[in-house]
Amino acid sequence: MGICWGSPANNTTPCTTGQLNTGISQTTSNTTSSGGSNISGNSRFSAGSGDESYPNGQILPTPNLRDFSFAELKAATKNFRGDAVLGEGGFGKVYKGWLDDKSPARNGSSMMIAVKKLNSESLQGFEEWQSEVNFLGRLSHPNLVKLLGYCWEDTELLLVYEFMQKGSLENHLFGRGAAVQPLPWDIRIKIAIGAARGLAFLHTSEKQVIYRDFKASNILLDMFYTAKISDFGLAKLGPSASRSHVTTRVMGTYGYAAPEYVATGHLYVKSDVYGFGIVLIEILTGLRALDTNRPSGKHNLVDWIKPFLSEKRKLKNIIDSRLEGKYPSKAAFHMAGLALKCIESEQKHRPSMKDVVETLEWIETVAEKPREPRSHSTNRVAHRRGGQQPLHHRSPLHQRQDGGGPAYQSSSKVYTPRK
Repeated sequence: MGICWGSPANNTTPCTTGQLNTGISQTTSNTTSSGGSNISGNSRFSAGSGDESYPNGQILPTPNLRDFSFAELKAATKNFRGDAVLGEGGFGKVYKGWLDDKSPARNGSSMMIAVKKLNSESLQGFEEWQSEVNFLGRLSHPNLVKLLGYCWEDTELLLVYEFMQKGSLENHLFGRGAAVQPLPWDIRIKIAIGAARGLAFLHTSEKQVIYRDFKASNILLDMFYTAKISDFGLAKLGPSASRSHVTTRVMGTYGYAAPEYVATGHLYVKSDVYGFGIVLIEILTGLRALDTNRPSGKHNLVDWIKPFLSEKRKLKNIIDSRLEGKYPSKAAFHMAGLALKCIESEQKHRPSMKDVVETLEWIETVAEKPREPRSHSTNRVAHRRGGQQPLHHRSPLHQRQDGGGPAYQSSSKVYTPRK
């Protein structure tokens, strides 16, 4: 759940007689007993439910989560056996497990799950566990990981998620060894688009959500490399209509946090956009945002790489070598330009995530479009426009409306390229 700056979180020990705060609107879900577990009355407990009917996402009125017993999860993970560990973060270890799903839709079949178990020595503890339930328990979107349920028993705090077969983007970008296959260009841009759609949903939802810890390790991939944002332990509700930002203690991960947030504790929706820009640079370069093993002056990826992103000739020198040159140079250059916009030092100059999604979708078409020979007429048109490339070759972020500035700064409408 990230590295914290400032004072550590209160390591609150939950009281088993208390009520779970189960919703962004501070509502509590009613549960009914069912074979040792409590399931909300409208539960659709299934690894594949919900998102298909709402491709643009939805916010549920109350969390739709299953209340697991500790015994169930202990059995599902074979007593939290060491060889079932999928990973470990600030909250604790994540285990792979198998659960017998007795719902009629699955005919009693087993399903794979991921179980996150709080480390008793963790500084993140109850507040982050509760935040995960409050936010992810009500948010449903194809690019957000499904939280299936939770366990709160004595001092044991656990969270149960859908299992993501391909693991994290971090592992694919930075992992080494025969088991780790480098991601081809088309998969990288698919992942970027999926993650951007997830963030855009959070930012434009009725209850605006600031994610606050966007990074490669929090982007998980299913068997089709669909990107899903996970880990909402640091998420915050966005500012009210009368304010531009939320003021909060600084928490997050070194290398991804926006400069205004680090300096002042002022958290904006576009603070997430900065983190997204860092991940875009990681996708392009295959290099970590922060790596002290690199030579002096290259520890911080942005400080080192930023001058390379604005020139095609320099860019090719820092593109991930594991792509082996198999990528569309024009699309890579546009992605680098988008990353630069996302990491602008002033948050007001960064694009919205909605604009980022549209630009990435356009970049994807650039990658797929076969190169066409340039005709003399095309050259004459470009010459009349003062050397500008034709409009249909320009990114949505560069297209102008009525002679104004970039669309994401001056207009609520973003023009998509003409076919």
